[in-house]
Amino acid sequence: MQQNIRVRYAPSPTGFIHIGNLRTALYNYLFARHNNGKLILRIEDTDQSRKVEKAVENIIDTLQWVGIEYDEGPFKEGDYAPYFQSQRLKIYYQYAKILIENKKAYYCFCSEERLNAIRQEQQLRKVPVAKYDKKCLSLTEQEISDNLNQKLPYVIRLNVEPGRTIKFNDFIRGEVQILSDLIDDQILIKSDGFPTYHLANVIDDYLMKITHIIRGEEWLPSTPKHILLYEAFGWELPVFAHLPLLLNKDRSKLSKRQGDVSVEDYKNKGYLPEALINFIALLGWNPKDEQEIFSMNELIEKFTLEAVHKSGAIFDIEKLNWLNGEYIRKKSNFELLILLREELSKSKYNNNDYSDEYLIKVINAMKPRITFIKEIYEKGYFFFEEPESFDKDLINKFSTTQYTEILNTYLKEIKNIQELTKEDLENLIKYIVDELKIKKANLIQPLRLAISASLEGPSITDIILTIGKEKTIQRINKFIEKLTE
Repeated sequence: MQQNIRVRYAPSPTGFIHIGNLRTALYNYLFARHNNGKLILRIEDTDQSRKVEKAVENIIDTLQWVGIEYDEGPFKEGDYAPYFQSQRLKIYYQYAKILIENKKAYYCFCSEERLNAIRQEQQLRKVPVAKYDKKCLSLTEQEISDNLNQKLPYVIRLNVEPGRTIKFNDFIRGEVQILSDLIDDQILIKSDGFPTYHLANVIDDYLMKITHIIRGEEWLPSTPKHILLYEAFGWELPVFAHLPLLLNKDRSKLSKRQGDVSVEDYKNKGYLPEALINFIALLGWNPKDEQEIFSMNELIEKFTLEAVHKSGAIFDIEKLNWLNGEYIRKKSNFELLILLREELSKSKYNNNDYSDEYLIKVINAMKPRITFIKEIYEKGYFFFEEPESFDKDLINKFSTTQYTEILNTYLKEIKNIQELTKEDLENLIKYIVDELKIKKANLIQPLRLAISASLEGPSITDIILTIGKEKTIQRINKFIEKLTE
């Protein structure tokens, strides 16, 4: 691998980061760190009409949230600033003029009406690729000068040489070929003076000394256009690597129409950044072993472009859910306490004054059973409020008399225990089962219903130890009252 590796993540500030764009940022980051290189964050904001307020801040906040640290970029200026393309317009125009001087590009003064007429005529002839007809390439120097002096609107177009084959080697896909006859004389500078993506992208990658361009497969058709620009300037090509598409289970392209696609969506739903990064890393990259859970440092150590595959990667939400649960269980109680308090602050339990000791007991009881932090109070709501209603079908499994007798016996015995311990509670269950000559389930089920209004969840002893003796007795009494109403 060559020295001084430099890669870039170059998003447009058009909204929240798409999950596929996060993978691009992650792979660039892992590749840079694995090779002791640098990651540059560049904001490609030449299309001002699509710019969204606060989008840049969101991009930076999202990268920080998932643990991707860039080396140069906005608010972290390096030797190649500025890192906003809208602040580099003079640079692009300067290089476009060089292309014009070298006959690699030309001014085009054609009106929108004429361009529409060309497109319509080509559609009628069923031309495979709609292209500009190069009319303005034949303008004389005097005609160009006169048009410029009259301040006629113009664009600058690349002069694409017909009849040649453009070849390049993609690190992931191998050799790619395309005929230049299929490439339009693309616009480099628009009539508003802003560059198109293609010109700005190539100039910035060259000036910022980018060695590897790692980006999504959707940019593969643009690469021949970029190669033509590199050739026109006489610049050495970087290494291109186009990542596989992200696909839904039906193998359609992951899109907004089929569900959540922005990182913000997953953050708001309660996914941990570590789980999301681990999951995304495996969408197109195969570590060649059975390991499924990776820290960021482990990903950096193992990541190589050689292990990125060509075929589309299936976005399996069940795998992401599993990973999220695994990362929750890897966290310390103190870490989970901080996360739980944050979630509680957004819930109806916000105004309750729970002690750290109590919440840690709840965490210990619920941790094996959850996928998201908020499920601690959603599934374990009985730790935070007294049940008010009970499923009649569950109650009807036993006669009211049988329920009442069993629970009254339990009440009588638990009142005699001074300090509750797990051993005492387990011994109490065994004693009552033997005393009343009943199945263990015939005690546990009504007890669960009385205390939690559910037959699922943590062990009954864990629930009782957490809520305490007093609340346990209160709930059982209240349940018995409902049974005898």
